Amino acid sequence: MKGAGAAALAGGGVSSLAMPAIGQAKWPDRPVRFIVPLAPGGAIDFVARQTGEVLSRHLGQQVVVENRTGAGGTIGMDAAMKSTPDGYTILITNDNAASAPHILSLSYDYTKEMMPVCDLGHQPQVFAVHPSLEVSSVKEYVENAKKNPGVGFATSGVGSNQHVVGAWFAKEAGIKLEHVPYRGAGQAVNDLIAGHVKSAFLGPTALVAHYRAGRLKFIGQSSAKRAPTLPEVPTLEDAGYKGVVLEAWYAAFAPAGTPKEIVDLLNSEFNKALKDPRLVDAFTKGSMEPIGGTPQDLGKLAQADSAKYARLVKELNIKVQ
Repeated sequence: MKGAGAAALAGGGVSSLAMPAIGQAKWPDRPVRFIVPLAPGGAIDFVARQTGEVLSRHLGQQVVVENRTGAGGTIGMDAAMKSTPDGYTILITNDNAASAPHILSLSYDYTKEMMPVCDLGHQPQVFAVHPSLEVSSVKEYVENAKKNPGVGFATSGVGSNQHVVGAWFAKEAGIKLEHVPYRGAGQAVNDLIAGHVKSAFLGPTALVAHYRAGRLKFIGQSSAKRAPTLPEVPTLEDAGYKGVVLEAWYAAFAPAGTPKEIVDLLNSEFNKALKDPRLVDAFTKGSMEPIGGTPQDLGKLAQADSAKYARLVKELNIKVQ
């Protein structure tokens, strides 16, 4: 598979929009499946369903979203990686694809084993707290954590980008936090709103409505610059933690061996979808920035982040308990 993945990175451009023929049939002649490796209610699921709806119209075939959860997202990613490379199974994931192999000590790297299709969107992780914690800034949170070690922070799973940024922040702040992983963002959000867990590093998509309603506070975000949709929320760098930057990306990958003409067609259709006003509006409301670009752009980003996560996992000594 590695050879096929590398070949995908070397391929160029976007091909003609003519439907490619596979055998005697034209693709797609039946529904296309999007595998989402985390539970409904989170940002990956949001991206998959929003883009899938637009692609259904463009391709003339239904796009079916299938949530395959467990093991920090690796059950779904493995299922996609091992699927028949015929263009009918696409993985919609985030940069867990780059982090999980290093945290879970896998013998393979999804960013090298799968064919990049398109970078769909970027957003920061937000540092959210329940009002009962009675902190309104990163500084106050750190002061509280030093007095009360072991405050829990929720994430969407072990090996997630949120796990990494939470551990990274705790190390730089000199505090002890308890990681509380969930199988996706949905239950994590519910428990955070209920106050069962007092803080979280999560994507803003599932949290922003609760933040706007005052049920949660956002005290930080993990991007280098403040997200356009959250200009009032300081970055971790703004709070004094220089270099603690980890922006999440959401993207489409295909099993190795998927015909290049299908990958190119999907890339073109994803890029068109990301310019659809309804999708742009939905992404904006979900604090997601549409990206797009070529398969090579995504391949370079994914493999660069894989190297970054390899370094961070070692430095932070992140392990699966």
